[in-house]
Amino acid sequence: MAQRACDTLRARIEERTARIAVIGLGYVGLPLAVEIARAGFEVVGIERNRDRVASVGRGENYIGDVLPSKLAEVLASGRLRATDEFSVVGDADVITLCVPTPLDANKQPDTQHIRHVVRRSLPHVRSGQLFVLESTTYPGTTDEVLRPRLESTGLTIGEELFLAYSPERIDPGNRHFQTRNTPRVVGGTTAACTELARAFYAAILESDVVTVSSAKVAEMAKLLENVYRIVNISLVNELALLCERMGIDIWEVIEAAKTKPFGFMPFYPGPGLGGHCIPLDPFYLSWRARAHGFTTRFIDLAGQINDAMPYHVVERVSELLNEAERSIRGARILILGLAYKADVDDVRESPGLKIAQLLADRGALLLFHDPHVREIDRAFLPPRSEPLTADLLRNVDLALITTAHATVDYASVAEHAPLVFDTRNATRGLDAAHIVRLGVG
Repeated sequence: MAQRACDTLRARIEERTARIAVIGLGYVGLPLAVEIARAGFEVVGIERNRDRVASVGRGENYIGDVLPSKLAEVLASGRLRATDEFSVVGDADVITLCVPTPLDANKQPDTQHIRHVVRRSLPHVRSGQLFVLESTTYPGTTDEVLRPRLESTGLTIGEELFLAYSPERIDPGNRHFQTRNTPRVVGGTTAACTELARAFYAAILESDVVTVSSAKVAEMAKLLENVYRIVNISLVNELALLCERMGIDIWEVIEAAKTKPFGFMPFYPGPGLGGHCIPLDPFYLSWRARAHGFTTRFIDLAGQINDAMPYHVVERVSELLNEAERSIRGARILILGLAYKADVDDVRESPGLKIAQLLADRGALLLFHDPHVREIDRAFLPPRSEPLTADLLRNVDLALITTAHATVDYASVAEHAPLVFDTRNATRGLDAAHIVRLGVG
């Protein structure tokens, strides 16, 4: 009986007759749903945000990593639709969970969104379904949060119902690696679960699908990827501060070091960390480690260094204004870039926003320009992005570059702004006395 359920679902996946439900149509779920539909499957996206459901229905794209032409293609074919009703889970053979996993105020994992969508799905769960969690989370979530809830239906995991973990690897704004061609890691709660999840992703991707021995290993692998990044970013941020003290250009140091063809990978300093992944994910592991009597000192130290960077930027702004015989209170400061990284519109955990709030708290008069973030709802900022003109630049006391968007004319910024503080090396090659870069003494 158990083998028959597994074989039936595998055959439906391989024949592209399996019906798929993607729960959560955000920056992970919508690109995934589009690629599943492009692979020939019938997909329904389940999203509690009714504006998003309506946008999908109208063919309006709201995720930058999804090409409007691809969305239009799968909608026209009838292979993708969206709803806010969980009853469609009963019709699905494969259900992927792509929901937020934030931290609370104490940097502890908040799995309420996972628990909520599982609770809403339970009345519709039936034998022969595969559930896959994609949300980044701590090792043990799939086994300890999802498995007992799914087994409360009376169905046995690995025999009648299948459960796996496959972490999303979305890199917003990356034009080379996207959902379809980024390798996948898959770990199931049983061998049968792993094999079905592998077959599912192999049917929709043009990349390798790597299987591991358990869901916990797959969960840990995703956290290792992001811990690696936060630790190395914090290291180069600390060295940037040291280089400022020593009168050395950290950007030149990095360019020299990366000429070594082995044993070195370049990371770059900045005003702080942003986005949903790097500032948050490593602390899922830090929290989990404490339950095992273990302290993740590298993660905690990296968090401290990176959390301090916005404060350092504000202190440098104050020093630069003082040197120009200006007080930070009442100074007109133009912030160039509110998105957390270049060429995206995502402001989650953005260091630019944190810096803006700190500057406003000190009495600065703020303006901002961001070609991707045209409007913002924050009390400490004006509601709209300013057009980047020579007059605007001449009439501010300092231009602060916090995001290096490719479409911004930094040569014009360097030419017209009386003082520039560049935290992203966007003005490289535009050397002038009034341009100061983070990490340069």
